[in-house]
Amino acid sequence: MRLPRLPRIIGFDDGPFPRRRGAAVPLVGVVCSGTRFEGLVWGRVRKDGWTATQEVCRLLEGGKFLPQLHLVLLDGIAFGGFNVVDLPTLAARLKRPCVAVMRRMPDLDAVEQALRRLPRPERRLALLKRAGPIHQLGGFTFQVQGAEPAEVVEALQRVTDRGLVPEPLRLAHLIGAAVVTGESSQRA
Repeated sequence: MRLPRLPRIIGFDDGPFPRRRGAAVPLVGVVCSGTRFEGLVWGRVRKDGWTATQEVCRLLEGGKFLPQLHLVLLDGIAFGGFNVVDLPTLAARLKRPCVAVMRRMPDLDAVEQALRRLPRPERRLALLKRAGPIHQLGGFTFQVQGAEPAEVVEALQRVTDRGLVPEPLRLAHLIGAAVVTGESSQRA
């Protein structure tokens, strides 16, 4: 993966949503060039549903942003609870490296326990495993498809202004919360 000085990266995060099964969950994608805001896409998935991968693709395929992008970031591997993204399929369809960024190493036993309470837990677990190993490099925790972990760390560092949350993900989180609740949340 060859990056320009200011790579164009999109970060996806879900907005606040009701806790009932099947609730509509806002999905926000923010495009940044370096750490500068460049654009926005907005969609919806269902809580604990199955369409996260397709919705990210729908928001990008055929649109103006995909040809400009160097990398696709996700805030975690699932949106709206456990609407799990198929990371290898996403990277193959978009023909871009795709990265699920986490704030810290997940408690995999707790995740599996939670998944067992939902329909088709084995399929959800298979999607989590397909995403690949969890890397902890350069202060970032992530899974990646379509690029080498060292290249991903370099890209994440270029689009991170403060702390360890890349700017596209930070802005997606703030915008999603503001649109749904009327103000941005404290944690981004």
